[in-house]
Amino acid sequence: MTQTKQKLLIIEDDPGLQKQLRWSFDAYEVVVAGDRESALAQIRRHEPPVVTMDLGLPPDPDGATEGLATLQQILALAPDTRVIVLTGNQDRGNAVKAIAMGAYDFHQKPCDQEVLGMVLQRAYFLHALQCENRRMQQSQADSPTSGIITRDAGMLKVCRNLEKVAPTSASVMVLGESGTGKEVMARAVHNLSPRAANRFMAINCAAIPENLLESELFGYEKGAFTGAAKQTKGKVELAHGGTFFLDEVGDLPMSLQAKLLRFLQERVIERVGGHEEIAVDVRIVCATHQNLKELTAAGRFREDLYYRLSEIVVTIPPLRARTGDAALLAHHFKNKFSARESRGTLHFSAEALAVIEAHPWPGNVREMENCIKRAIIMADGPQITVDDLGLGGAGHEEQPINLRQVREEAEYGAIVKALARADGNIVRAAEMLGVSRPTLYDLMARHALKPVDAA
Repeated sequence: MTQTKQKLLIIEDDPGLQKQLRWSFDAYEVVVAGDRESALAQIRRHEPPVVTMDLGLPPDPDGATEGLATLQQILALAPDTRVIVLTGNQDRGNAVKAIAMGAYDFHQKPCDQEVLGMVLQRAYFLHALQCENRRMQQSQADSPTSGIITRDAGMLKVCRNLEKVAPTSASVMVLGESGTGKEVMARAVHNLSPRAANRFMAINCAAIPENLLESELFGYEKGAFTGAAKQTKGKVELAHGGTFFLDEVGDLPMSLQAKLLRFLQERVIERVGGHEEIAVDVRIVCATHQNLKELTAAGRFREDLYYRLSEIVVTIPPLRARTGDAALLAHHFKNKFSARESRGTLHFSAEALAVIEAHPWPGNVREMENCIKRAIIMADGPQITVDDLGLGGAGHEEQPINLRQVREEAEYGAIVKALARADGNIVRAAEMLGVSRPTLYDLMARHALKPVDAA
C-alpha cells in the first residue's frame, strides 16, 4: 500500500550538503532551495510542514543576516511551519536569535543524522497535532454551543440541561458571577431552539439610564417626548419570532418590572406615547449576577416577575470551580489570539500553566480572555512566561475531601488536569500520568470523559 511522503524543504547553498541531506532523508519528499528567493518560492508552492535551513545563505554565506531574514519571511508567510535551524559550533548566539524569532529548534553542524531525524519526526508530529486542533476548532465553530469550552463535569451537566431546555418555549434565567459567560449561554439557548433563524436581541438593564430604558424596551411613537421625531420599534418588538435577552435583569427599575410582567402575561406591548396594543411572539431569556431571591425579600424585585422569569434556572459555575477548565481555556484563547496577532508559534511555559491553574480568576472567563490576550502581546519569545501573564502570586485553594471518594476524585482530577495541560493530546496526557495510551482511554471511559468534549 503506497503512502504519500511528507514534504521536507532543505534550505542549503552547499551542493554537497544538499545531496547528503537529500540522501539521509529519502523517507520524505525532499525539496531543495539554495537562497532566500528560491526558499520562499518553494514555501508558496509546496507548503512543507517542516523546513531545515542553514543560516549562512548567499549573499552572506559567512554570516547569519540573510538566514535570519529568510526565517522571518518564512514564518510570516507560513506561521505553522516548523523551521529547524542548522548552525556551526561557534554560532550559538545566532541560533538563540532564531529560536526567539520563532524557529522550532536548532541543530549543530556537522549533522548527526539520527538525532536530526528524531527532531524532524517530532516536528512533523507537532505540526499534525496543530492541524488537527484547528480542524476540531472549525468543527466546533459550526456548533450552536461553539462558545462554550469546557471539560468540567458540572459545566457539561449545565450544557446538557441547556440542550433539553432550548427546544421548549419556557423562559430561562441564567445565573452566575460576572464574566462566566451568561450571554454565551443565552445565545446557545437561542441557537438550539426552533427560533434560531430569527433575531437574537439583547439589552443590558444596568447600562441604560432609567429614563431611556422603557423606550429601548418597548419603542415609542412620534412626538412621545422631545426628540421623538419618528415612530421607533423597541428591542422586544424587533425580536418578534426570536429571542430577547435581558442581561442584569436585577437592575430593572420597579416601574418597568410591572410593565415587563404585563408583557409576559399578555404577550402584548404598548410603545411609549402610544395606545395600541401590539402582539409580540418572543422567547425571554434573562441573566443576573445578583441574588434575586434576596432582592425579592428586600422588596427591590417583584416576586411575581421573578417566578415568571425563572421557569427554568441555569446556574453557571465560576471558573475556579471548573476542574481543568483554566488550562483548557488558556490554550483556547492562546490559539485564538496568537492566530489573530500572527504569532502561531507561541506556547505556555510549564510555570505559566501552573500559575494559570492556581489563580482564582475572580473575573472568570472574561478575566482569562483579557489576561491571555495581554500575554500574547507582551511575550518577547516563542514562550509565554509567568511574567507575561502578570498575575502575580497565586495560591492553591484546597477543597475538603470525602475519604470514601478520595481515590475516584483524585484519579478523575488528575486525568482532567492532564488533558487540559496537554490541550487534549492523549499521548502527552498519558505521558504526564505515567500510563499507556490504552490505559488512559480506559480511565477516560470509566469517568465518562470523551477525547474531545464539544460542549
